[in-house]
Amino acid sequence: MRILLIDNEPIIRSILKDLIENWSKGLHQIEEADGVVSGINQISKFSPDIVFLDVEMNDGTGFDLLSQLHKPKFQLIFTTAHNQYAIQAFKFSAIDYLLKPFDPIELNRALQKAVDNINNGSLQQQLAVLMQQVSIKKETDKQIVLKDIDKTYFIKIDDILYCEAEGSYTKFYIANADPIFVSRNLRSYEDLLTPAGFIRTHHSCLVNPTKIKVYDRKTDNGTLILEGGHTIPVSQRKKDLVIQYLENR
Repeated sequence: MRILLIDNEPIIRSILKDLIENWSKGLHQIEEADGVVSGINQISKFSPDIVFLDVEMNDGTGFDLLSQLHKPKFQLIFTTAHNQYAIQAFKFSAIDYLLKPFDPIELNRALQKAVDNINNGSLQQQLAVLMQQVSIKKETDKQIVLKDIDKTYFIKIDDILYCEAEGSYTKFYIANADPIFVSRNLRSYEDLLTPAGFIRTHHSCLVNPTKIKVYDRKTDNGTLILEGGHTIPVSQRKKDLVIQYLENR
């Protein structure tokens, strides 16, 4: 296995290399680069299977590096020191990342996941979603990557009707498509989708308000009717928020 470490700080590369060698018992070949230009050169020469890529470097960002690659084949793990904007982009694209300082357990998990996914051909599409996230676009024009047990889906945010909590899972209802079950809880998606305007109408429902067609007041707190005839309950706690949104949109 060929692993490339791209980071502008020598001490970070040294720590990362030691952790990887401890995990792999020295079985992997590891090379290093200190920035965008040297990273691109090493990728060309070394043909890595896995790349650890820093977000912010002296001669540019990890995103700058990726924008200059054509159909990369490697598994990608970003490293960052609490760059919240970048972390949100990683979550939307389902690309793995590690926070500095590194947690050995999280590093081992990321490495094992990368090794398991070596032949996964979805990186190019995931990178497209990632680069879309870091570009200047309306939130609803962006995409989100959703994974169930069998498939990876690339969904335009504006095509999501609503999300429903099912225990520790979330069920996505998509316009003109079958629902998608994802093994993450609704709260994690609320954090991602609230900037795109999604509103929590009930403890179990997160709704794309652009899909609301009717607010039915026959029940105490009302019911929302979405495109496609989906009916969504409104809780007493969320009623005022929903009414305020509908009156001001």
